Amino acid sequence: MAILVDENTKVMVQGIAGVEGKFHTEQMIKYGTKVVAGVDPAVKEKDFLGVPLFRTCREACATVKPDATVIFVPAPYAADAIYEAVAVGVKLVVVITEGVPVNDMIKAYAFTRSKGVRMIGPNCPGVISPDRCKIGIMPGHIHRKGNVGVISRSGTLTYEVVYSLVAAGLGQSTCIGIGGDPVIGSDFVDLLRMFKDDPETKGIVLIGEIGGNDEARAADYIQKELGKPVVAFIAGRTAPPERRMGHAGAIIGSAADTAAAKIEILEKAGVKIAAIPTDIGPLMAQSLKR
Repeated sequence: MAILVDENTKVMVQGIAGVEGKFHTEQMIKYGTKVVAGVDPAVKEKDFLGVPLFRTCREACATVKPDATVIFVPAPYAADAIYEAVAVGVKLVVVITEGVPVNDMIKAYAFTRSKGVRMIGPNCPGVISPDRCKIGIMPGHIHRKGNVGVISRSGTLTYEVVYSLVAAGLGQSTCIGIGGDPVIGSDFVDLLRMFKDDPETKGIVLIGEIGGNDEARAADYIQKELGKPVVAFIAGRTAPPERRMGHAGAIIGSAADTAAAKIEILEKAGVKIAAIPTDIGPLMAQSLKR
């Protein structure tokens, strides 16, 4: 098994005609993802790389009935793309777009939750279940199928952690980049719950960073309910207060937002903390042997 996506997931691409949409659609198809539709109101062609093209999600869903959509739409229009997909019944929305206005995402978050839709992102690399399905921009060739789930606020750190896991002889069940914005569709706890119920996932890696309280909420859930080993890396140990570091959500607003505070609370919950990303593979290998 895996969570969110597998070899049967049918994927729609919104914004397929853009530079990023075109490139990553091609990469997803090469990986083996079932891309069944592309949506862009500006397109005149009927297909792209063998993928049927449509002007609206309603047209696409009436024809091919996708399970998931990935959004490469420019930031000012990304929320509208979310609404359009959810309104026609898509149950998994992956938003790659960076810079979506916070107010737009607050409303989109509430809308997706009210409809029972799982949203990943925005400002994320996407989701991959190795050798089954890739939705987004993750480099598929670095992943290996296995039993470790990965949940990350950082895109590039995800790739380093995957490399460390593979070097330690471990594969991944599913890797999810949840995004680094202040408002995201799914947080650590949302996905930890899913991994808890996945019999294939035996251990979980969390990649966190400064800012917000997601890691603290995750620590509470891990300690009280999870029952699977967790290894974590927290970025931003030397970050100064009140200065954004990379992601829009990576800013220390209080003492609880610091890397040190998050590391302390995770350690108290029994999570093994990696000092550097390359330590994660060996730490997880040790945890799974116990």
